[in-house]
Amino acid sequence: MQVKWEKLIAKLAIWLVAEIYLNSLGIDTLADYSEFLFERNVIVLQG
Repeated sequence: MQVKWEKLIAKLAIWLVAEIYLNSLGIDTLADYSEFLFERNVIVLQG
């Protein structure tokens, strides 16, 4: 599997800036909830 480094670094940079900004506003928890709700790769356990 080949990693697309430019895309990975860009996503990490955007995430880092967003985390710092939201943390400075005190709403980092809200961002964590939205990441959980909108995550595309969801594991579903069926019994």
